[in-house]
Amino acid sequence: MTVGFIGLGLIGGSIAKAIRDKMPDTIIVAYNRNQEVLKQAILDDVVDIALPSPEEGFSDCDIIFICVPVIKALDYLPILKKQIKPTCILTDVGSTKTAIHKAVEEMGLTRQFIGGHPMTGSEKTGYANGNLLLLENAYYMLTPTDDVDPAQTEFMRTYIADLGSLPLVLNYEQHDRVVAGVSHLPHLISASLVNLVHEVDAEDHLMKTVAAGGFRDITRISSSSPEMWQEICLANGPAIVDLLDRYITQLTAYRDAVKRSDSDELLSIFTECKEFRDSFSSRARGEYRLYCDVADEYGAIARIAGLLAENGISIKNIGVVHNREFEEGVLQINFYDRRSMLRSIRKLKGSGYTIYES
Repeated sequence: MTVGFIGLGLIGGSIAKAIRDKMPDTIIVAYNRNQEVLKQAILDDVVDIALPSPEEGFSDCDIIFICVPVIKALDYLPILKKQIKPTCILTDVGSTKTAIHKAVEEMGLTRQFIGGHPMTGSEKTGYANGNLLLLENAYYMLTPTDDVDPAQTEFMRTYIADLGSLPLVLNYEQHDRVVAGVSHLPHLISASLVNLVHEVDAEDHLMKTVAAGGFRDITRISSSSPEMWQEICLANGPAIVDLLDRYITQLTAYRDAVKRSDSDELLSIFTECKEFRDSFSSRARGEYRLYCDVADEYGAIARIAGLLAENGISIKNIGVVHNREFEEGVLQINFYDRRSMLRSIRKLKGSGYTIYES
C-alpha cells in the first residue's frame, strides 16, 4: 500500500502515525506547506517520501488523505485529479461535507471519493502534537458518493477500523445534519453563553470569578480556534440555521415556562432531558474514565499517577473536577482502553482509594 497525505497537522499527523504503527510496511508520501514539518516526519520515520510540491508525486497512491481545512481542501482536487490512478481512493478529514462533495461532483471524481471525518481532536494543534492513539475508539464518519464501488467503501471501512477507530458510513447530507446538532450548534450555544456573561458581568467580575462546574464544562469548547469555527459556520450554514431556529423556538418555550412558574412543565423539561442524557453510553463511544476521591494535600495527584505508571498503565487525561455538583469524585482519569481502566480500578481500590466508575 502507498498512502498519500496533503497536510500533516494534528489530524493528518495522527493518522499517519497510526498507519505507521499499525501497518508498518505502508509507503507514506506527504506534502505539507511547512517543509520543516516534513523533515521532522522523515526523522520520525513516519513519512517515507516528502514532496516539495503537491503538483506531482501522488500517482502511485492507493489512498490519499486530504488533511487541510475544509475550504482549502477544494483547491487540491484539480491538482490531484491530474495525477491519481483510477483505483485511488480520495478522502478528507473535514468536519463538514456538503462543499467538498459538490466540488467532487463538479470535478468528475465521484467514483473515487469517500469523505471522512474523524470525530476526535485536541486543544493543541500541529504535527508535533499528533498522537497515534488520537484515533483510538473515536467515531470516524465515512461519506462515500453514490458512484463509489461498495467494495471500495467496505475496504475503507475496514481500513479505518484497523487503525483503531469506529467507522460509521452515511451520506454527506446526513453527516452535516448530525454534526450540526451535536457539534456545531453546541459551539454556538457555548459562544452565546460566554459572550452573555461577559456582557452582563459587573465591574468586579464576580460571575467570571465563580464560574465553575457546569458553566466551565458546557463552555469549554469556546476556547477552540475562532477561525476554524468561522469556517465551519460558513460551510454548514443551512443545517446550522435549521437547528438554530428549532433551538430558539424551544428556548422561547422554556423561557415562557419559567416566566409563568409552570412547575409541571419545568419538571417535564428536566425529567425528559435527564432520561435522554442518562441513556448516553460513554463506553459505547469508546470513552473510558473513572472518578477518584483524593485528599486535598500536596502530592496527592502525583501519587495516583505514579501508582498507575509503576504498573504500566497509560493515562489519556487526568484532571481535577473543581465543582462536585454533577460529579461524584474530584479527580477524573481518562484511559485509552477498557483494559487500562479496569486495571486502574483494581490497583486504586487495592491501595485504599474510593473509585466511582463512569
